[in-house]
Amino acid sequence: MIVMSLDPVRIVDDDVWVLGGRIAAAGEGTRIGSNGLLVVPGNVCAHTHLYSALARGMPYALDAPRNFVEILQRVWWRLDRALDEESVHASALVGGLEALLSGTTTLIDHHASPNTIDGSLDVIASALGSLGIRAILCYETSDRDGLERARGGLAENRRFLDRIGHEQPSLVRGFVGAHASFTLSDETLAGCAEVASEHSVGLHVHAAEDGADERDALARSGVRVVERLARAGALDERALLAHGVRFDDDEITAVTEAHATVAHNARSNMNNSVGRARVDELGGRLALGTDGIGSDMFEESRAAFFRRREDGLDAAADWPLTGLAESARLAGRSFGEPLLGTLEAGAPADLVVLDYPAPAPLDEDSFAGHWIFGISSRHVRDVMVGGEWVVQDRRLTRADDRQVAADALVQAERLWRRLDEIGPHPFEPKGGF
Repeated sequence: MIVMSLDPVRIVDDDVWVLGGRIAAAGEGTRIGSNGLLVVPGNVCAHTHLYSALARGMPYALDAPRNFVEILQRVWWRLDRALDEESVHASALVGGLEALLSGTTTLIDHHASPNTIDGSLDVIASALGSLGIRAILCYETSDRDGLERARGGLAENRRFLDRIGHEQPSLVRGFVGAHASFTLSDETLAGCAEVASEHSVGLHVHAAEDGADERDALARSGVRVVERLARAGALDERALLAHGVRFDDDEITAVTEAHATVAHNARSNMNNSVGRARVDELGGRLALGTDGIGSDMFEESRAAFFRRREDGLDAAADWPLTGLAESARLAGRSFGEPLLGTLEAGAPADLVVLDYPAPAPLDEDSFAGHWIFGISSRHVRDVMVGGEWVVQDRRLTRADDRQVAADALVQAERLWRRLDEIGPHPFEPKGGF
């Protein structure tokens, strides 16, 4: 049984054929039998932070954070300053292999390593490329570590976009990355918009994740976050805005009218206690990401559903499928592949074979219910990206996951030792926490 698309759900009782890295017409190329198995399009994570992969269980000896900004100051802005090339590479490998093993075939990453900026995106691209996963990368430009590093972040985005534009690798594309309005000067924000325009890509930025972002924008410029992005020329149909938790009515209208994409990260929002995005009002371009809490989109979509369901019983089970399909359409626009995220003839052959013995009838009407209440990443058996098997029988084909974990352990221990020498970040937003 093949799930041809998630939005709308379309299922056929047939096999998949692959030729030249693409889904082919029946009878052409290599046959992938679906008898007794369920074949679905590969999942896309619309917003993640691979550099967080070595942070699980990380020791913490400071006073507990009392708000979102203190979480950044005391945890993430310490971690990113401790990263070096080796730990960046190890993080990307761990994040990439766990994505593939959970059925995620494309990662849209947002990277930060203020003391290892130049070439950092190449390091990530190399690590992910060795696994065979599709990726859209950017560097998180920010003024929080000073003007020199802000300019370094801009330069890294430009350098990487220049390189991939020239080389046209099959599995890598780029955005221009920026942290958030509250850590961006007018000059730096304008520079990000300029680089994005030069390369015809979008700005990938955290937007109104917490009220501090909105208060800073008002104190800094007299307008809210979305208007500040718009004035800088950064709000358009290519923009990717992560979170959007604190958007007001006017901002939601502006985002939807600009046809920008919003990446909803339900588990991260809960973990950081920042509130709930108004997902029902954010329009058709609402995608799903994890904000660095792994890359298992089965788990993320399930959490997003129950988080929304808690607000009202009107949330249908197929709501997360729409978000996952939009994540794939977002990636498809970057790759110039409008059929990405489907198993239609001509689409890139990014697919997942699930060993899911359905205990109840499974068809187009019941599929969403199976997705939410039954199917999970434990059912992932095989994964294909661009026509190549990168996971077979639950094992990576290009790497030894145990060896990757062992190597990452060494890097994590080094990383954690360096953290002991790094105190809370002194940067504070305007307008208060």
